[in-house]
Amino acid sequence: MARVLLTRRSASVNSSVRLLHSSRALYSDEGPGNGRSTDHVAEEPKKTLPQKASHIVRSILHGSEQVRQETRDTLSKLLARGKYVHELATHRVKPGCMEEYKAVVAQLYPYIVSNFSPGTKLVGSWETDIGDLDTAIHIWEYQGYPALSKAYSDYRTDPKYKELHQKMMSFLHERRSQIMLEFQFWPTHPPVAKGGVYELRSYTLKSGTLLEWEQNWRVGVECRKHHEVPMGAWFSQLGDLNQVHHLWQYSDLQVRKEVREAAWSENGWPETVLNTVPLIQQMSSRIMLPMSFSSLK
Repeated sequence: MARVLLTRRSASVNSSVRLLHSSRALYSDEGPGNGRSTDHVAEEPKKTLPQKASHIVRSILHGSEQVRQETRDTLSKLLARGKYVHELATHRVKPGCMEEYKAVVAQLYPYIVSNFSPGTKLVGSWETDIGDLDTAIHIWEYQGYPALSKAYSDYRTDPKYKELHQKMMSFLHERRSQIMLEFQFWPTHPPVAKGGVYELRSYTLKSGTLLEWEQNWRVGVECRKHHEVPMGAWFSQLGDLNQVHHLWQYSDLQVRKEVREAAWSENGWPETVLNTVPLIQQMSSRIMLPMSFSSLK
């Protein structure tokens, strides 16, 4: 019996030794057959064992660093229309100050459109009626990042802008800004006066699911077009990330209900909902009323 145990123990030790040698060969920079000489004067710093293991695991699970960088670089080009950059500005107005706020903004924003670069346009301005109350939503359009940077620079040096902006600020207790790109298949609607209400639906997606979202909504928006005109859709680039916004317009809330119910009869719409709901971490809906100077109203 002792001899059997000793034999088994020797076999176990030999297996461990072979495994250790294999591990060293995997992680060593001086393993046999690597073609390297020990006479190099200047060599790259050797990675530690944990660093090498981490690199191997990342390569297996996620692909090489180069491939992942190329994916990051091309995703926006793949999904975005590419012509414009949009900004979503959210203003939290002090309770009881909305009318004074709107009076100032009605001077400030048309002044920007009329006196600054033609590369800057106001898509629309709204007051939230259901959802986050005491909130104003503004969507700006810029002809690329150079136009965005120029607008920001002009704002800082224009005396009238600074005067009106300071007045506007006195009615706010919070501001948020988000830079977005519009989806290629869903361009922003040109200026129109349709009346009724607007709905801004905002989704926070799980990281890495934007492409899947886009592929499904390419089908979904075609289903919805049979019943309504989509006004715009964007995905975030700066500010809060992994977010998507869809803008819709309805003559009233009853029509909204009927349109959304009718979409379920369209081939492809149930699948769009089924496939995209698991991608969502959080979602919200705002029913909004256009301000008097809004391009979409």
